[in-house]
Amino acid sequence: MLVSVSLILIVGMSMGWLCQKCRLPSLLGMLATGMVLGPYVLNLLDGSILGISPELRKMALIIILTRAGLGLDTSGLKKLGRPAVLMCFVPASFELMGVLLLAPKLMGLTVLEAAILGAVLAAVSPAVVVPRMVRLMDEGYGGKQGIPQLILAGASVDDVYVIVLFSTFVGMMQGESASLLSFVNIPVSILLGMAVGLAVGSLLACFFAKVHIRDTAKVLIILSISFLLVAAEEALTTAITFSALIAIMFIGIGLQKKREVVAKRLSVKYGKLWVAAEVFLFVLVGATVNIGYLGKVGAKALLLIVGALAFRMLGVFVCLLGTSLSKKERLFAMMAYTPKATVQAAIGGIPLALGFACGDTVLTVAVLAIVSIVVINNTIKITVFNRRKEIGIMKLVGATNGFIRFPFFVEGVTSGLISAGIASGIVCGAYYALCRWYAENPSNLSQMFGGSLVPLEQVWYYIVGGFVVLGFVLCGLGTATSIRKHLNV
Repeated sequence: MLVSVSLILIVGMSMGWLCQKCRLPSLLGMLATGMVLGPYVLNLLDGSILGISPELRKMALIIILTRAGLGLDTSGLKKLGRPAVLMCFVPASFELMGVLLLAPKLMGLTVLEAAILGAVLAAVSPAVVVPRMVRLMDEGYGGKQGIPQLILAGASVDDVYVIVLFSTFVGMMQGESASLLSFVNIPVSILLGMAVGLAVGSLLACFFAKVHIRDTAKVLIILSISFLLVAAEEALTTAITFSALIAIMFIGIGLQKKREVVAKRLSVKYGKLWVAAEVFLFVLVGATVNIGYLGKVGAKALLLIVGALAFRMLGVFVCLLGTSLSKKERLFAMMAYTPKATVQAAIGGIPLALGFACGDTVLTVAVLAIVSIVVINNTIKITVFNRRKEIGIMKLVGATNGFIRFPFFVEGVTSGLISAGIASGIVCGAYYALCRWYAENPSNLSQMFGGSLVPLEQVWYYIVGGFVVLGFVLCGLGTATSIRKHLNV
């Protein structure tokens, strides 16, 4: 196990660093590390660490939720009012409905399996959204209308709402009765989780005020209590339970209300913990991805992701109806509320670990969602940032916004198509090599893939078509909207 831990940390961080040097998100390098080191390629990771992978991913989720609670400004949530409240659950609900409509037709899933997949996809990533919105607030963008605060407020509760839904659907999949009480439990568990978290946070604040201990010890105490809350929720057999994850986040909020200075210091400590937790989270997620299965559902999964994102953006639009935001500001909010990463990584492998028939599908779609959305958003951001001076000059000489946008749109679509071609070539090449390897070693790999792999000639057009559609739609739309702040409109 020690060797596996070393490989995860050293190779994962190295690949993340290389991706950053190439102006790509570090999590892509970590996911790739897990895929290569995992049982489906090199098989260099010890089985014992793969066996506790779900628990390790859950620990990473606890760390990021506590950190979000310690840094959340609840006063901003009150000022924003109705739109902020709606952003907590409406976009996720729309995305879930989109998956329920599309997944049975595209992926051949049952309604309940589609609901589980939708719950995994529907969460927005606080690890991606929070730093970006904080940076916008620091730079003074959107402060007048409160757009960054709006997205932050929604993202803080969105995940918990989705996770509670996910837990409900998983329970139904395991044979629990699908009664009305199961869905009544959703708002009740959220409210009880909030109450429990605030109470624990307030008690901890009083304890820390009377007993002087190091901040590191405080972090260990909070982590221990968080683990106990998760265990308590899992041990409860009553119809009405509480959401341990919501409680964990509200521990941070309660502590912040009573001891703001301490909360800020602990937030820094949790940020350092996240450095290691992030590596383990994404590497272990990558290790659970069945590359052979990716070739079977890759293109259909990409189409499903595009459709689900369209439903999510429609949900954001509905939340913003009746506000004073302009069309461009609403479009920005719709695009900014799409990133996937942390929650998908944390819960995407749970159906597979539980032995569900849809486990491979859910995990594959979750990983594709992380990779595709993060890469596209990052590419658009870099392109526009590097051309900001050019945009400013064009505005000074009297160019209209439409005139400025058009070349960027063409460039974005072209880049998307080129990237789609490169990605398709890499995926097809890797899958071809995998098929050759499998054919040469059928006895050793039969249990790994559970049968024969689909020949490349039967799936290559799905792979290419999916990447082309995704590159055209998202890069074109993203480029057309991402220059908004540099147009000064």
